[in-house]
Amino acid sequence: MKTQNCVCTSGKLFTQCCQPLLERTTLAKTPQQLMRSRFSAFALGGYGSYLIDTWLPSSAAGLDVAELSQRSLNWRRLEIVSKSQKGDQGIVEFKAFFLDQQGDERLHHEISLFRRHSGQWLYVSGDIAN
Repeated sequence: MKTQNCVCTSGKLFTQCCQPLLERTTLAKTPQQLMRSRFSAFALGGYGSYLIDTWLPSSAAGLDVAELSQRSLNWRRLEIVSKSQKGDQGIVEFKAFFLDQQGDERLHHEISLFRRHSGQWLYVSGDIAN
């Protein structure tokens, strides 16, 4: 995957986009960058530990690393609709497209809240948008 574009559909190479975050050699600098890396973690599978570690601990209660590591959906692409950041708070509205079991494209549209804590951006929660 070293010479392939990142699964988050940023247009960047995986090695210059989400891989350093997923491998924990760098932290996300913005809520959008964290959103992209979390999408990649879900799309690739095997990154349940990363997902838990980038979730605000009080919001992650009851989540399971093994379950989050499972690639349960065939995620296809990510579109960032809007983003904003004010101090240590951030919002990212996104559309994530996946294929259902019949091969039909489906949409997950969410407005996600992020908070920077001790220099690290964390996912707080998300509201499904219509």
